[in-house]
Amino acid sequence: MAELKKMYKTILDDHFPDDLTITLGDTTLVYRKRTWKIPDEKTGELIEKGLRYGENPDQEAAVYELVNGNLTIAGCEYIRPGKGLVSAITEEDMVQAGKHPGKTNLTDLDNALNILKYLTQRPAAVILKHNNPCGAAYGGTIEEAYLKADMADRIAAFGGCLALNRPVDKATAEAIAANYLEVVAAPEFEGGALSVLTKKKNLRIIRLRQMAELAGYRDMKYIDFKALIDGGLIIQQSQTNKIRKKEDFQLAKTTFKGVEYTIERHPTDSEYEDMLFGWNIEQGISSNSVIYVKDGVTVGIGTGEQDRVGVAEIAVFKAYTKYADALCFKRHGIALKVFELEVKEGKRKRDELDEIAVETKQARGGLIGSAMISDAFFPFRDGVDVGIEEGVSAIVHAGGSERDFESITACNEADPKVTMVFTGQRVFKH
Repeated sequence: MAELKKMYKTILDDHFPDDLTITLGDTTLVYRKRTWKIPDEKTGELIEKGLRYGENPDQEAAVYELVNGNLTIAGCEYIRPGKGLVSAITEEDMVQAGKHPGKTNLTDLDNALNILKYLTQRPAAVILKHNNPCGAAYGGTIEEAYLKADMADRIAAFGGCLALNRPVDKATAEAIAANYLEVVAAPEFEGGALSVLTKKKNLRIIRLRQMAELAGYRDMKYIDFKALIDGGLIIQQSQTNKIRKKEDFQLAKTTFKGVEYTIERHPTDSEYEDMLFGWNIEQGISSNSVIYVKDGVTVGIGTGEQDRVGVAEIAVFKAYTKYADALCFKRHGIALKVFELEVKEGKRKRDELDEIAVETKQARGGLIGSAMISDAFFPFRDGVDVGIEEGVSAIVHAGGSERDFESITACNEADPKVTMVFTGQRVFKH
């Protein structure tokens, strides 16, 4: 057991070169390995190290920043040097290295920025775990945004990566410090925030002033490399979100066997806001995925499943579970699973647990009036029916299925009627 625990405290040496040069056609790209001078965890002396380790403690890893060269393929120009975000984090940016960052810390942060670049107009927070958001929210203040994102899934947020698009003040820092996180990143820390956060010695605290420029990254493409087990490569352009405003959505409409099917109820302004929010969150979720959002907060997130009806059901299950846990925590200050255990041990009343279950069922896990978002089309109406049964009021998906007419019919037959829009774009992410 001691050896297993030691495994997670290890900082591997990496044997990757300091510089990396890639030639694509007549273009040469030059990358430089990013390292940081940080205090040794045992001696406190400054040492220069790159990534802690890769996805697992026995995998070496390195992160490289593009320092020279640019690439144009088929008229598409890719990000130029000097635009670094995560790969450009310096010692000054690394306010506190904590347990020293590994690959997953930085890839979580990178995907958080991939989401936040579409959420720049209002204070927003997103918490990631295993490169998927577990909670995301808008707020009137950055503190409110964080609290909502955390409460959306307190369980999964444990040990997660938090990214905030506004400076962190002391009140927000105190809210963050009440929980366990691996990483917190923000454009700035002010008003005594650092004195609160640095008490958490293992927390990685990262200042990313470039967050103020995130909106400028929405249309910047990058080259996505996938290495195959045979040493081969698949190279693709990065995804670009085509939905930026409500007018970019298409009211659901299709023709099947000469009959035209059109969605009967148009979205309200508040539904459009949630549909935009949800579609922006979808940019950072692994497919197949279905999520539910309401009032600028994620309610249930289903990720990485093989079938669409299954992932819709999983997201519902998670919404119910998280809603009940949030009720329990607000009332009793402990997690639902802990409360259930204490009921079994006779330390808590069964009636209190039953009350939480009844209220969760009545509220349908917070899904009533929510927007249901899918990263691709629904091939059958069964996935749409899952959301309608739970009381969703709006549905967003790519459209383009041969059976779109079934989904439109399901929405028109619902009582009350459900609205639906198409994006005309699939956003798979593997």
